[in-house]
Amino acid sequence: MITEEPQDQVVDATRRTLLANERTYLAWLRTGLAAFAVAIGVGKVVPAITDDAELPYVVVGIGVAVLGVALVVYGLRRMAMVQTALAEGRYAGPGRVALAASAARTVVLGAALMVLFVVFG
Repeated sequence: MITEEPQDQVVDATRRTLLANERTYLAWLRTGLAAFAVAIGVGKVVPAITDDAELPYVVVGIGVAVLGVALVVYGLRRMAMVQTALAEGRYAGPGRVALAASAARTVVLGAALMVLFVVFG
């Protein structure tokens, strides 16, 4: 015997999914803000308290800031995609290219920081 879900359960599941989507966006936003804080630290604070060459730190700091912007923009775009998909009753998977690009940028910037640590120790 097939039974249908009561309407209130469907509405509750939709509400939970929308709230989860909102929390996920806030996580993207927090991650972007954290990247901005790292960018300030690397690009401004470290050169100000050391005698090291300023330019390499500024370049890496700008790279981290660009990563932060990309994370915030992608998070907003992703939230909108999921909301549209929910309204249409379908699933919206993450953009593999965007996720791979973010991962690649993060690896490159992490490697650049390691080089700065080795060179300027």
